[in-house]
Amino acid sequence: MPESLLHTFSRTGALLSGHFVLSSGLHSRQYFQCALVLQHTWLAAEICGELAAKLADIEADAVISPALGGIIVGQEVGRHLGKRHIFAEKADGKLTLRRGFQIVPGERFIVAEDVVTRGGKVKETIEIVRTHGGRVVAVGSIVDRSGDVKPDFGCRFESLIQLQVETFEPDRLPPDLAAIPVTRPGSK
Repeated sequence: MPESLLHTFSRTGALLSGHFVLSSGLHSRQYFQCALVLQHTWLAAEICGELAAKLADIEADAVISPALGGIIVGQEVGRHLGKRHIFAEKADGKLTLRRGFQIVPGERFIVAEDVVTRGGKVKETIEIVRTHGGRVVAVGSIVDRSGDVKPDFGCRFESLIQLQVETFEPDRLPPDLAAIPVTRPGSK
């Protein structure tokens, strides 16, 4: 799947090159705009079905995802697994449950996301579940671009593709990257 998934990202224009600021705050020469792939419903169903298959052995009650990028992934993973899907969204600068979504104490969740670099939004989502008395039993993402520094979510972490993509702290940009105008394509 990784080779064909990378080809799908390229073919749909979802693998971008330039100078990007990621939602993690890191800078990169590459950006995965999953929305450009997931806008094609048959691709969303196929890709998220593959992710759901990797998570099918997990005993979970529901799926939760951080908005905005994770919503389609969570909806499709939930549909494939036959589970309810809810999402956390920003309010006053941090993720929170809104729209009347509820978490029942003891309820087991899979967190579904599109791309993980440092895992900040996933960790915020995990904290929301814990605060409401639920438990996160797994995390799944389409792309894991965390490289050698894997985030610790305290549970199983599955992805469809793992990539070593160079990222840079804002104060440590190589000269060639610093010379390119910055694009902020994320949902932050």
